[in-house]
Amino acid sequence: MNVFMFNHTGSLNRGCEAIIRGTINIIDNTCGDNQYTLSSCYPQEDEALDEKINLVPFNPRPLNKVEHLIAALNIKLRNNEKYSVIKSYSAFFKDAASADICLSVGGDTYCYGDNAVIRILTDELKRRGKQIVLWGASIGEEDLSGEKIENLNCFDAIFTRESLTYENLKNHQIKPEVFLFPDPAFSLNKTELPLLEGWIDGNTVGINLSSIVVSRNPQLTESVSGLIGYILKNTDMAVALIPHVTSAGNDDIQALEALYNETKEQAGKRIFILPYDLNAEQYKGYIARLRFFIGARTHATIAAYTNFVPTIDLGYSIKSKGIATDLFGDDRFVIDSTTIKNDNELISAFETLIEQESEIKNILMKVIPGKIRAAFEAGKKLSEICDSRIS
Repeated sequence: MNVFMFNHTGSLNRGCEAIIRGTINIIDNTCGDNQYTLSSCYPQEDEALDEKINLVPFNPRPLNKVEHLIAALNIKLRNNEKYSVIKSYSAFFKDAASADICLSVGGDTYCYGDNAVIRILTDELKRRGKQIVLWGASIGEEDLSGEKIENLNCFDAIFTRESLTYENLKNHQIKPEVFLFPDPAFSLNKTELPLLEGWIDGNTVGINLSSIVVSRNPQLTESVSGLIGYILKNTDMAVALIPHVTSAGNDDIQALEALYNETKEQAGKRIFILPYDLNAEQYKGYIARLRFFIGARTHATIAAYTNFVPTIDLGYSIKSKGIATDLFGDDRFVIDSTTIKNDNELISAFETLIEQESEIKNILMKVIPGKIRAAFEAGKKLSEICDSRIS
């Protein structure tokens, strides 16, 4: 199967990397003879990915004089930028030309903004006869504008990664068939590196913050700092600060360094930051050896869940709530990071996590193997869709 993956923003977002690595694991598990092309906004970040991937840049080219004139007339007279986008991304269509199936791998693309470029390119792929699948999607009710619904209807199939999105799309009677499978990152492998100085084996709490959640709630850093202070004072646990996105303008580094600087005097060697240059499998290897995890990045929490680590998700979107609900039956361990005003809520949730540690681990040990199997089942369904088109 010749697979073209697009809508990928680069592997310095380890969640995006985890989706790509997991997708390859899933498809290769179904049929072994595959070719992959990855259209990436930052291909220089993706060079360490599987050697089977053909990396191609997702970059617009300048329009020539004639194209520029036609594009300007279309925008002025019709308020339509379709011609401009299609011509600017002509290389994109060449890269996809030989594909048997095209996967839009940006799981929460439709949760943010207008997405005009991606919508236009997706529509044009379909017009050119390509089979297109929205892969590992999360979409909130509030995100389903008329334009987005129209674009979703051009897909041949939509694979949702949690039941809340699945029900949303079913309720809106989206035309393509909608499937429910766990996020591709459930199939991600892990790589275990030596433990860092200060790590207490079996008794370390991992904490992840992102620039997104801090920008939405500036008080969050202070609240998490208060939780760290509580952990240091009332337990013998170490605290590992874990980055999961280090791309410019959307990184975890500033938030984590602020936490470290606020608490290092009190903590000494009991608090430390993991290196910023690890890949998704290596971060998963560290997260797997935590006792507890508190994280804002969804794919960091998936790394914890899949290794039976009791977790508090500092979520704000449908993907966090949906994934937790599918695991536990409700979203009791998801705290809306945009509404936290002080550390009391976090401390209370952490105390509950300690009290229910055995129960939570037992739940995860029961449900996670089935979720991983289900993630791989998505590859069989994808192969069926592809085969039906070829035949």
